[in-house]
Amino acid sequence: MLILVVCLALLAPFASAVPNSSLHQPLAPTKKPHIVFMMVDDWGWANVGYHRETPTRDISTPNIDSLVKEGLQLDQHYVYNWCSPSRSAFLSGRLPIHVNDVSCEVCYNPKDKVSGYGGIPLNMTVIATKMKEAGYAAYQVGKWHVGMATTEHIPTGRGFNTSFGYLNAANDYYNETDDGECNGTPIVDLWETDKPATSSVGTDYEEALFRERLHEIITNHNPSTPLFLYYAAHIVHKPYQVPKHYLEMFDFIDNDLRRVYHAMVKYLDDVVGEIIQALQDKQMWNDVLFITSSDNGGPVTTSAAANNYPLKGGKHSDWQGGVRANAFVSGGYLPEQMRGEKTEGYIHIADWYATFCALAGVDP
Repeated sequence: MLILVVCLALLAPFASAVPNSSLHQPLAPTKKPHIVFMMVDDWGWANVGYHRETPTRDISTPNIDSLVKEGLQLDQHYVYNWCSPSRSAFLSGRLPIHVNDVSCEVCYNPKDKVSGYGGIPLNMTVIATKMKEAGYAAYQVGKWHVGMATTEHIPTGRGFNTSFGYLNAANDYYNETDDGECNGTPIVDLWETDKPATSSVGTDYEEALFRERLHEIITNHNPSTPLFLYYAAHIVHKPYQVPKHYLEMFDFIDNDLRRVYHAMVKYLDDVVGEIIQALQDKQMWNDVLFITSSDNGGPVTTSAAANNYPLKGGKHSDWQGGVRANAFVSGGYLPEQMRGEKTEGYIHIADWYATFCALAGVDP
């Protein structure tokens, strides 16, 4: 069993020799950071430049690699072996076995207000609620997948000011319909806060819609208010789809699935570059903590295209290829002495809840 240790290194500038029990007491830093958390979907360990010993043509992630070079690499950052439990752990601060260890199905038993549906039980607090308590403006963009039975279960019912994205596991990148797995009939799954995002459906590549919304949120944000932005990318989850000009960048890759997968990773890296630029243009970057994690290892079945080398296994397995995630912290708020470093300390995705509460100065 993994020894899970909260990432105390991030709190070092605000407290000295802090015992673990003190995480239940607000640290009240002098200035609250803007926090951007990017959750990447089904991202393989070797599908990023900084995990390659030598540069290769098939992986192009210059923006992400630059963030890692200037940030803190979390080399032993662990997650669940698939989507919904990892997201539930991140948002609730609880290990998946205590909150949700199955995929979030569309079901609801109104007689059971606590656990009569898939996702995070309503009697568990979600991190956005705590951040708003600390004076943050909280926004969610992208994948949700931790509950959708009622309006209390969706992002705005869980503390986010606004949300834009899809509620289930995946949908088509161009027409936003799911595969009908849950209810037998494909439905459009794209939502604007508390209603269908009708005007956006089918207008562009889905990650482009998210990119536009991220830019809009940052551009319109008042920097005097601390920002909590949760960007849960659709990339690199199936279906494997990407704009043609990105696919053409990787026409030298013979395997069709890998060609699309690597092009999607490149697309994500470009989105990251635009987020950084928007934060810099807004003069917010010096006060930002930019945290990134995959929700699980990359899938390595015959119908998938990820690469977790040299880790064994992949998504749905408890080998390291399934549960050891690409993860790092960057941004101008990261202390100088931690930049360009790599920590081998064990961290679990559930640890971010208490860490963010401590940085915000609220009791978790």
